[in-house]
Amino acid sequence: MKKIFQVGAGLVGKTMALDLSKDYEVHLADINLDVLNSIKNHDHSIHINQINVQNENELSLWIAEADIVLLAVPGFLGYESLKTIINCGKDVVDISFSPENILTLNQLAKEKNVTAVVDAGVAPGIPNFLLGYWNTKMKINSFDYCVGGLPKNPSPPYNYKAPFSPIDVIEEYTRPARMMIDSKVVTKAALSDLEVFHFPEIGELEAFNTDGLRSLLQTMKHIPNMKEKTLRYPGHAKLIKSMIDDGLFDNNKFDDTVKKLFKDWKLEENEPEFTVLNINIYGDTKNIHYHLYDEMDIDSKSSSMARTTGYTATATINMILKNLWDRKGVYAPEKVGENANCIEFLLSYLSDRNVKITQT
Repeated sequence: MKKIFQVGAGLVGKTMALDLSKDYEVHLADINLDVLNSIKNHDHSIHINQINVQNENELSLWIAEADIVLLAVPGFLGYESLKTIINCGKDVVDISFSPENILTLNQLAKEKNVTAVVDAGVAPGIPNFLLGYWNTKMKINSFDYCVGGLPKNPSPPYNYKAPFSPIDVIEEYTRPARMMIDSKVVTKAALSDLEVFHFPEIGELEAFNTDGLRSLLQTMKHIPNMKEKTLRYPGHAKLIKSMIDDGLFDNNKFDDTVKKLFKDWKLEENEPEFTVLNINIYGDTKNIHYHLYDEMDIDSKSSSMARTTGYTATATINMILKNLWDRKGVYAPEKVGENANCIEFLLSYLSDRNVKITQT
């Protein structure tokens, strides 16, 4: 039985470990022993270890017997952890979404004979896979997507709960947003270019610029227009902007602000929430639209963000283990998506877990 070593047991990590343990021997590590024990109580077959991923030697020793590694740590820990895993010669799927340009590790991965797929989550992730597929079918003139994970019963003032690391959410709000406009990379402030969209399942949500294109600005730079936006309940962007203007994210106040938001944004266990994703691909021959809407699974108590992100990542793990994707180097999902068999496998894998993506 193949051995999967998963680093990170947070909100998404639990769902991934329980999914993979059905077919593989799963080893799960985190800094938080209580979280590890909680997951083991759900499936006693999962092997747990408390480790500090910032200790390179500790991480290297722990993954020594791995057939493949699944990296699911907060973004600020991602790049160095990924580099360590690659240096150990281990194939890896990464959903840490680190701010660094992780494609710079491509040469190292080739030298170590490693297959690495990064940003394999819901978004970035699913839009990239699908764009890569359609890029092999037609000339694409424009691409955009908007995505959000939100509570079903919002409470003011934020009307928001964080379904993944709040530090990564704050990073989204403060990092300048890059986009492609008329074949040129343009940078705008995060939270800018506010729009309001209507969704049949929810009602009105606002969308604003965030830096979600990431690898696409390199791998798909032939597409003249590309942008990504984050979805929130109306009024959220204005509140966050006021906090930024008031200096609450400045260095001297950052830690206190984060501590408060960790509390205010905590998604309670079994709290109803949803994830929504709209993808638009405009080509020379036709326009393609995808829509994903998912809610917390009542039976498994898995949040929609954990399901949509986690199952995309575990599908990618399976693609590598089943040799559907075996190219050596660091690859973004859009490159994997060029392989039609990988796309077929991904959509089937998600559908089997009741994550439905409709195409029009």
